[in-house]
Amino acid sequence: MPRTSVTELTAPPTDSLPLEIVERKGLGHPDTICDALAEEASRHLSRFYLEQCGLVLHHNLDKALLWGGASRAAFGGGEVLAPIEIFVAGRATCEYRGQRLPIEQLVVNSCTDWLRANLHALDVDRHVKIHPLIRPGSAELVELYLRQAESGITLANDTSCGVGYAPLDELERVVLTVEQGLNSAAIRQSHPEFGEDIKVMGVRDGERIRLTVACAFIDRFIASLEDYAYSRDALVTIATDLAGGIATGPVSTEVNTADDMASGSIYLTVTGTSAEAGDDGEVGRGNRINGLITPYRPMNLEAAAGKNPVTHVGKLYNLAARQIAQTLVSALPEVEEAYCYLVSLIGHPILEPQAIDLQLRLRDGGRVEQLRPAVTDMVDECMRQIPDLTRQLQEGTITVY
Repeated sequence: MPRTSVTELTAPPTDSLPLEIVERKGLGHPDTICDALAEEASRHLSRFYLEQCGLVLHHNLDKALLWGGASRAAFGGGEVLAPIEIFVAGRATCEYRGQRLPIEQLVVNSCTDWLRANLHALDVDRHVKIHPLIRPGSAELVELYLRQAESGITLANDTSCGVGYAPLDELERVVLTVEQGLNSAAIRQSHPEFGEDIKVMGVRDGERIRLTVACAFIDRFIASLEDYAYSRDALVTIATDLAGGIATGPVSTEVNTADDMASGSIYLTVTGTSAEAGDDGEVGRGNRINGLITPYRPMNLEAAAGKNPVTHVGKLYNLAARQIAQTLVSALPEVEEAYCYLVSLIGHPILEPQAIDLQLRLRDGGRVEQLRPAVTDMVDECMRQIPDLTRQLQEGTITVY
């Protein structure tokens, strides 16, 4: 049986600290693009394996690198001089029962489909090159994977730690809501000049929240410096209004603070992402599985995107830990906040972690010992639901970035 520790969380609540910092790298940020493409490749590959082979075969496509291109932006429309190059590297089962599987083409197709669907100013055929770098996995890990298929017991393919917490505090919800709102279909329709490369940095100083937003504006929709200033002001208003729907204190927003309007040095792009010229990207350097970068909270360094959704605890245990924390907070009135840590053991059943650490912040009158039986039952039930997380990952109904 796993070692389960349930203790009281005694550290000050994050939102009670004098200062707090939260960041989100938006949909078109080079790091987020890498996470998204790695995850899409895994998802498409999983579905292909299921349809063609009857089971999800061993794969991990969690090494993706974006090498930025070169461009010349201009009011009314510039040009991309050198394409963005994206390298998706990893391991996958390339042959099954003597039949060669079209893994590399599947990876290319999944990447181009996602880019077309999510970056509205990017011409994938002209502006991007995809390089699939896929080789078979090690014999040991493939054998471990097939062993669980034969036994019906899913075995962890790594010794790793997953971390989750709940609920999100005010600043975390503000940062997430602002980026998702700015990148929503409704805002994109009314403001096509907003590129998807939107990064939001939130700093809470006492009750005051200051948002710093970087947005890659799209040149073909902007006619002049005055037009740019108008669009930037519009983004300030939209972001502040989105934040104001959540924040209880004052909110201020600044956009593209490196702009020098006097000299005409502004954040203008052809494609709506800095990947066209100014930035590179890599899986695992951006948002954690809850969509945020939260240095004041427990995090780990696992790159969840692209890992297989069946046995890789680097992905599943982070999702399960968050689900456990959310369940405890929503189901137990005495629990105000929950942190959850899970540790796996390679080769052992994935539903049986070697250690579980729960830290609970209790409302007045709550006692850990009284809650322990209910907490343990809920944790056990959440662990049994890991196969459902696998299904949701394959269907794309949950994301890890």
